[in-house]
Amino acid sequence: QVQLVESGGGLVQAGGSLRLTCAASGRTFSRDTMGWFRQAPGKEREFVTTISWSGGSTRYADSVKGRFTICRDNAKNTIYLQMNSLKPEDTAVYYCAASNIPGTPDHVSQYYYWGQGTQVTVSS
Repeated sequence: QVQLVESGGGLVQAGGSLRLTCAASGRTFSRDTMGWFRQAPGKEREFVTTISWSGGSTRYADSVKGRFTICRDNAKNTIYLQMNSLKPEDTAVYYCAASNIPGTPDHVSQYYYWGQGTQVTVSS
C-alpha cells in the first residue's frame, strides 16, 4: 500500500518551532517533486513549499519565506519541513504531496498523491 504519512504536528506558542516529517512507503518517491500544503478551517488548501526530486530547487510561499525550510532524504524516502518563528496564522492542517512534474510546481492540481495531514496549532 502506497502511503505518505505526516507527523510532527502539535500545539506550539507563537515564536516557537516545529519539524514536520513526511514518510513515504509502498514505493519510492525519490524521483518525484515533493511539496507541503496547508489548509486552515474555512479556507482553501494553499501552497507552502516544494522541493525538486534532487533537492536542488525549492520554492516557498511568500508567507513562509525565511521562516520555513524544506529538505528531503531520498535514501529514507522522507521529506521534512522545519518551521521556525511560527505565527497564529500558520495554524492549519499540513499535507505533504507528490508530483510527477519536474521543477517546483506550486498548485494543488499539480500533485497526484497526498498524505492525510497533520494538525499544527499556533497559539498567540
